[in-house]
Amino acid sequence: MDVSVAGRSFMITGANSGIGKAAAIAIAKKGLWVSAGVRGGIIHMVCRNKERAEQAREEVYGETGNKVILKTPPLSRHGNTGLPDAPETDIYVHILDMSLAQKVWEFAETFKKRHRSLNVLINNAGCMVNQREVTAEGLEKNFATNTLGVYILTRSLIPLLEKSSNPRVITVSSGGMLVQKLKTTDLQAENGYFDGTMVYAQNKRQQVVMTERWAKAHRNIHFSCMHPGWADTPAVAMSMPQFHHSMRAKLRTAEQGADTVVWLATSTAAAATPSGLFFQGARGRRGLLTSDREPVPTHLPLAWTRSSPEEEQNFMFQLEEITKSFRPARLTRFSPVSS
Repeated sequence: MDVSVAGRSFMITGANSGIGKAAAIAIAKKGLWVSAGVRGGIIHMVCRNKERAEQAREEVYGETGNKVILKTPPLSRHGNTGLPDAPETDIYVHILDMSLAQKVWEFAETFKKRHRSLNVLINNAGCMVNQREVTAEGLEKNFATNTLGVYILTRSLIPLLEKSSNPRVITVSSGGMLVQKLKTTDLQAENGYFDGTMVYAQNKRQQVVMTERWAKAHRNIHFSCMHPGWADTPAVAMSMPQFHHSMRAKLRTAEQGADTVVWLATSTAAAATPSGLFFQGARGRRGLLTSDREPVPTHLPLAWTRSSPEEEQNFMFQLEEITKSFRPARLTRFSPVSS
């Protein structure tokens, strides 16, 4: 893989386990501390659970041999982190619950103040809650985590990404979205029977639409989304226990699931593809890996799942309206980012 991570920064949400952690390890191995005296890349691991984040931090350290790992990035006298202030730090851990909209806003705004650049954002964190739950902010949990959290984090970090070289945004979606048409009503599944699997699939369709819309609005950022395939991760085991038990021998490893994520985040070839596409993850069972890093259609042949530009614009408008309720007071004059 033709890659260079020297001097580049990567943010990975849901980085404490599964595909997120595998991606963090793979990226870290690709060039942190390229040579003596040469700055490697920086990885920001965004995790919800502090204890699991600490453990993941140690595992990345053990796998890659990075010199210094910090829980939080230091601030310089000028309010920014940079090479003179922290010459040996290359991995940061941030604690954030992606289902809490206001916290996501606050995190993103603080991050922009502390860091001069962000080259790659990997939206990996997600959940599949099978019984309808609402967050402390009153939002349905799947929607809050998989859709609104991704929307707010990406939207808020776009200005920083645009200032950085060769910026990319990769969102880990799912092939389950192929059975869903974008909904413009009942975004939080308040009406009718609640099917957690279908709600999750709808969220993944929403991620694809967001990616396509952002790609058109922000031409200097390379946006992509991808399906990692069914991988043997803690998230799959917890949300789909029967499926995990019966199919475990055939599931991909987390590393196989992360392969296309890492390719999209680091390779020159990925950056040369058109922005806004949907990629299929590398195929293969345990021990076998067949790369098919090619974009695939976001709709099945003759499918009924296509939505109109007006429907997509309506969906994005609704997301923007929902975010207004959770934007911290000091951000009320924050200029909206085109969507």
